[in-house]
Amino acid sequence: MTRVLLVDDDPLVCGALEMMLSATEDIDVVGSVHDGDQVIDAIHRHRPDILLMDVRMARQDGITTTAALTALPSAPKVIMLTTWDSDDVMLRSVHAGASEFLLKTASPRDIIKHVQDVASGEGALSARSARQLVEHLQSDPARDLRRAAEGLVATLTDRERDVVRCVAREMTTAQIAAELFLGEATVKSHLSSAQLKLGAQNRVGIGIIADRAGLV
Repeated sequence: MTRVLLVDDDPLVCGALEMMLSATEDIDVVGSVHDGDQVIDAIHRHRPDILLMDVRMARQDGITTTAALTALPSAPKVIMLTTWDSDDVMLRSVHAGASEFLLKTASPRDIIKHVQDVASGEGALSARSARQLVEHLQSDPARDLRRAAEGLVATLTDRERDVVRCVAREMTTAQIAAELFLGEATVKSHLSSAQLKLGAQNRVGIGIIADRAGLV
């Protein structure tokens, strides 16, 4: 059972999300709060696995809150949910450590699926957001970012690089195992080692570095 905490300054949004998610057998909405500065206490009370969090809130925004979670020993994963589409918001969310970025206009089926995917460790950006992110990175003229990424990738073993390339293609652990003829446990081991070497917080971060380094 995946435990979800809702963070949104609109109680009606929280109510709609709770009704939607609670209809799914493997998701339990354990609580809701209405501003980012309430999140840490709520995490200690409810022990959620995932936060479904609004970007814009009155006292503390979702991006600042997400970045603050890195100080926790076992921080829940974050799905950033917003009503407006912006490259800047998307990039800052990812860099803060968000596992996913979704618009509130996404269908209930998409929201539920992405909660399930993130819970299983297979979370990736929504297709539209991923495309925007890649386009932004491809147009980024900062050579130092590309060189830094290339330097990080150079520290990987051949097999770790293969796994990272597959992650950047949004493949699941099972798909990577089939592609590379490896066991899933071996894939996870290579992925964990690669993530540590790259200094990435999650699969999205790995994908960003892989793209900058020209692996995809």
